[in-house]
Amino acid sequence: MIDLDNQTTLAVDLDALEKIAQTLSTKEVELIITDDKTMQALNAEHRGKDTTTDVLSFPIEAPFTEQSIFGMPLGSIIIAESYVKEKAALLKHSTQDELSLLFIHGMLHLLGFDHESDDGEMRGREKELIKAFDLPNSLIVRMEES
Repeated sequence: MIDLDNQTTLAVDLDALEKIAQTLSTKEVELIITDDKTMQALNAEHRGKDTTTDVLSFPIEAPFTEQSIFGMPLGSIIIAESYVKEKAALLKHSTQDELSLLFIHGMLHLLGFDHESDDGEMRGREKELIKAFDLPNSLIVRMEES
């Protein structure tokens, strides 16, 4: 289940995102869609990078047994509205497709994948999900092709 906090005017097909989430986890996920100023502040505070970014993931850091016993959520995904709109326009696909791509990216991070340090596992899983949900190329795939 997704707990959506849309702080913007971006249209969101929550059912489409729920299908993705249910494919990856049975745990609740918080999804926040926000503006650049908020995203920049979060990126500076949590990653030491004083710039805006497209997506941030914050897993709940509790032992797996506690998460199972107490039904704790998987974590939070925060997505910048501006990136969704800009990338969708640039790459000529819908904002929902771009939102789905960023959501997949964020979910994989919540599940422990890290494209900056793995040997392509996240990239491979992301490609599988893109194909399964008939989406255009993802963030990682676009970076890989450039």
